[in-house]
Amino acid sequence: MKKYELLDIPGDVGLKIRGKTLEELFENAAEGMYNLITNTGQIKETKNINIATESSSLESLFISWLNELIFHFDTYGFIGKAIKIDSLSLSKYRLNASVSGEDFDPEKHESKLLIKAATYHNLRIEKTGDIYEAEIIFDI
Repeated sequence: MKKYELLDIPGDVGLKIRGKTLEELFENAAEGMYNLITNTGQIKETKNINIATESSSLESLFISWLNELIFHFDTYGFIGKAIKIDSLSLSKYRLNASVSGEDFDPEKHESKLLIKAATYHNLRIEKTGDIYEAEIIFDI
């Protein structure tokens, strides 16, 4: 099973993400998004951050999660490599995660896409058999 693959979206960029659990789906979405920003093979795990977010639905939690990671990149320059969902509550649509990575350095790290936001446009999250799948479009 591929964790994620690029979707051909005119003017933007999208990902199709898969996971055996919702936690893995969220982790793979973050990994895929970070790989759109840079080559994460160059990222060292020298810094850890914790992310906590909550929302009113699974879809909005997914968007909130990714946009929180974008916020940390845009505001603090933090780029993640290892992502771990510590807890995911569907009764309250709450997520806690830890992300290891480092501060992005354009001298050291490859610059790919500048992602502005994860969007609701054509957002899809569903379970097909034993696999969760999501499709997301990012505004670039």
